Amino acid sequence: MIFRPLILIVMLFIGVEKSRAESAVSQQDNMVEVTWPIDKQTFGKVQFDLSPAKPLFKTIAIGQNKAFHTISEDLDAAFLLTIGKRDLLSQNRWNIFFDRVPTRPYETFPVILEKDSIAVKTVGSRTIVTIGTLSAEHFSGNLEITFYHGSPLFNIAAVMSTSSDATAIVYDAGLISKTDKWTDISWTTTSDRLKSKPVNYSDPAKNLAVKYRTIIAKAEEGALALFPAPHQYFYPLDEAFNLKFVWHGDKYRDLLDGYGIGIRQELEGDHRFVPWFNAPPNTNQRLNFFCLIDEIGDVEAMEAVKKFTNADRYPKIPGFKTMSSHFHNEFIMNVVLAGKPIPEKPEFVDVFKRLGLDMVHLGEFHYTAHPKGPDSLRLRELKALFEQSERLSDEEFLLIPGEEPNEFFGGHWMQMFPTPVYWIMSRGKGVPFVEDKPGFGKVYHIGNKEDMLRLLEDEQGLAWTAHARTKGSVNTPDIYNHEDFFKSDRFMGAAWKAMPADLSEQRSGLRVLDLLDDMNNWGEKKTVIAEADLFTVTHENEMYAHMNVNYLMLDRLPRFQDGWQEVVDAMQQGKFFSTTGEVLMHELKINGKLSGETLNLNADGTADINLKLSWTFPMNFVEIISGDGEKVFHERIDLTNTKAFGEENFEFQPNLSGRKWVRIEAWDCAVNGAFSQTFYLN
Repeated sequence: MIFRPLILIVMLFIGVEKSRAESAVSQQDNMVEVTWPIDKQTFGKVQFDLSPAKPLFKTIAIGQNKAFHTISEDLDAAFLLTIGKRDLLSQNRWNIFFDRVPTRPYETFPVILEKDSIAVKTVGSRTIVTIGTLSAEHFSGNLEITFYHGSPLFNIAAVMSTSSDATAIVYDAGLISKTDKWTDISWTTTSDRLKSKPVNYSDPAKNLAVKYRTIIAKAEEGALALFPAPHQYFYPLDEAFNLKFVWHGDKYRDLLDGYGIGIRQELEGDHRFVPWFNAPPNTNQRLNFFCLIDEIGDVEAMEAVKKFTNADRYPKIPGFKTMSSHFHNEFIMNVVLAGKPIPEKPEFVDVFKRLGLDMVHLGEFHYTAHPKGPDSLRLRELKALFEQSERLSDEEFLLIPGEEPNEFFGGHWMQMFPTPVYWIMSRGKGVPFVEDKPGFGKVYHIGNKEDMLRLLEDEQGLAWTAHARTKGSVNTPDIYNHEDFFKSDRFMGAAWKAMPADLSEQRSGLRVLDLLDDMNNWGEKKTVIAEADLFTVTHENEMYAHMNVNYLMLDRLPRFQDGWQEVVDAMQQGKFFSTTGEVLMHELKINGKLSGETLNLNADGTADINLKLSWTFPMNFVEIISGDGEKVFHERIDLTNTKAFGEENFEFQPNLSGRKWVRIEAWDCAVNGAFSQTFYLN
């Protein structure tokens, strides 16, 4: 006897009038059909089969009027959830990076779907379908499919939570074909060439190193591309190694039944510190991936996917120059001073240029050199760094020498001077603070934090906390926020990275965003740049997923020979915004002022915010964050009515009475985002 549960469609319209809803839903027995607009003439259509023994996705199609092309059919969404234990004791609880989760017991569980219900709601310009009940060990939840109006894009998510504490997770996911309708599989190689192979449904599952994190299944009438959120899916690691993040084939990991395509994580990571994702108790973890359908073929589908990350390149914006920071590539110690041939055009420079970076700030000599001397070795190393940085800079690219000194102040910190500066991180008795040395000129000897602050002041350099509140900076800058060097305008603040990772959050990198708010409430005018904090830099690597960038308000790129004082000034004065790359703040003014400046509120306590924003993935919200010196206030402006690939001038007028500062963030549906620096209020 086959039991067929009664499936009731629950329709909700949130942020849109029912009469204006762009999607359509119909039901016949256990079959539910959702249609959403892709453009003015084209629609996407998915038929869900709620019958217990049938594949969930009966058909996925695209077309006009009644002429639809079937892109895929008879598919099941598949998720593998790997559950391990988080170390909440040895460092800063959930902010820990120095964790090696796979060295402790863990287990992988297929996520089981019971198709016992369905609900459909329209939220702004997207239609969200929630299906059934999911379970995997002590996790449970629902399957959620989001269709984005105005785009052939949709997202499939297992939204799951646990009541267990100290849990760390990773997940693999994909689509399993229950029929033999796919003809070819395509992907882009790490050398940026599209490659295809015929589908053999008996081929065992294989992992692939690809570019753009995408795998495509082609059928007779079109193609389906599958890919993760470009940054959210990649938990922080020291190395951006390409760990073969996609898969295709039969019986993936011997845990999934049938031929499929999907995304994956290497459980051992880069074999250094491997923290996986945080999964705190009772948080809705979104194990998700995106799909994009195209009625022509794999080439067109891949090009459409690439647009969401601007082909893994940071777009140019008039009046801005791009800068990324904190790279331990160790070109000087591993190549230049190691007796190896010095390439005319090193690979790492070409990688940076292809990413669209105008400037890169290095973090050389990371426990590889002689920062404390002997003087002869230290000066030789610095000279090689300066010479190579100048040689590799040109009219369109500036390589800025820098280090992560980690001396004198406590914790880990970065530094940047506006010109090459020779300095040694030791000062013996009777050794002068500064002296002239033949072949080098002025050379500084630093023996303590007072010397270090004096050097920063004399040379107009900057210092800031690296990976604040985690790694080697677990307690900083908090433990020295009363010190003279921290209160100095030569101590810039800190640096942001999406670390730790938590799939329940709609904003990433809260560790440092919260710190920025704390520093503002401390009464200090500090700024926060984005940092990559990566080691190896190669074309083979998955660089873009682990990267971020700062857009500095500069009209021109400084020449190495002239110094880069304007870069240091822009960083110190807050004349920049930071982003993952997909969300861009072309212009932001509050009562006519730029970030880093002080403004007067309107007579009624409001402020006029003018924000010109562009995006690739549909936006989720803009958040206005402000503080009164004690509390932090969040005002969220919903942007779920936006569609993919937009640009808009927004005007907001929040009431900021009693506040001392304000700043702006903007986040999209894939948890890509941008944040401004602080505006100060009289």
